[in-house]
Amino acid sequence: MLAQQTCATMGRSVVPLVAPAIVTGLEISPALVGVYLSLSSAAAFLATLGCGGFILRYGALRITQIGMLFLGGGLAICASGTVAAFVPGALASGLGQAVSTPSSSHLLGRFAPPRLAPLIFSLKQTGVPAGLMLAGILAPALVETVGWQLTLLCIAAICAGAALALQPLRDRFDTDRNPAQKLSPADMRSNALLVLRQPALRLLCFTMFSFVGLQSLFTGFFVLYLVEDLRHDLANAGFVFAIAVAVAVPARIGWGWVASRLVPPGTLLAALAIAMAAAAAGTAALDGRWPFWAIAAVTMVFSATAVSWHGVLLAEVARLSPSGRIGSTTGVVLAFGDAGALILPLIFSAALALIDSYRAGFLIGALPALIVGLYSFRSRTRQQP
Repeated sequence: MLAQQTCATMGRSVVPLVAPAIVTGLEISPALVGVYLSLSSAAAFLATLGCGGFILRYGALRITQIGMLFLGGGLAICASGTVAAFVPGALASGLGQAVSTPSSSHLLGRFAPPRLAPLIFSLKQTGVPAGLMLAGILAPALVETVGWQLTLLCIAAICAGAALALQPLRDRFDTDRNPAQKLSPADMRSNALLVLRQPALRLLCFTMFSFVGLQSLFTGFFVLYLVEDLRHDLANAGFVFAIAVAVAVPARIGWGWVASRLVPPGTLLAALAIAMAAAAAGTAALDGRWPFWAIAAVTMVFSATAVSWHGVLLAEVARLSPSGRIGSTTGVVLAFGDAGALILPLIFSAALALIDSYRAGFLIGALPALIVGLYSFRSRTRQQP
């Protein structure tokens, strides 16, 4: 699951990371990157909301394989080299990447000891920064060597290879699949209502919205911000990005350990919400005249918060899920995350198009996380005797 999460993240992040080359090659506005991210997130929203029944019917591992093939196919479509191709490419890629986390949560929920769940989920979720780090290093280097189109095709081939590599494991891990499980659009509504009726899960939904939304701004616009606004070259910007997300690997494991041993997961998530909002504000304050180490330091704090919370939150979702419905419950919560990844990039793009400001976009993206953090702390204080 760590391997497939790495490949899925690399596949979804590669287009934004090579966006400067695409923008130059196709002579389009950088604001269209936000449109691509939002289209991808719209498809992901539907996929995560409705994937629960498919996981139960076909098995989590099979759905993971199908998702990887969709992701690779979407990148291959984008590589055709026309602006119009990015619409179906974004939709296919978003759908494919979205099922990665619900499927893996379904599997880990079956096998992880409850006491160690935050740590184990965090270990698996290190695939996200690992994928971002690999993409940040490989994608700009490949662009300089073979161009952005072949770069997308190379990553697409990696995704397809991951789907094939999982096949020998299917008989072992999909033993709980139920071929008689009915599939109905009404399941999406019933799953959503089941989750939203529980206050703890409802709060996690809005936490996911703000966290994923802010993370999407970091992964989708940060390299463009460095290149277009702070005047770094693409290779240097990709290197800074890779260094930053490398920090998220030990950070995720560390937060998982803290939530398993020292601090209640809900309290930790509230603290991370406020910290990532502050980090986003710090990113908005970056100046191209700052030394490399200062820019890297601010970026690493952003990564250690906004790109490092997943294992703790997903373990909480698994803990609070009804028996046998971890995959579908996770899908509903993740759908709110996809909504955040749809809405916040559109707002960011609007700020970019209307006032030509990356800084305003990062500040706007910080607000939902700040509100969630303060509300969570206030709710936990009221619950204490």
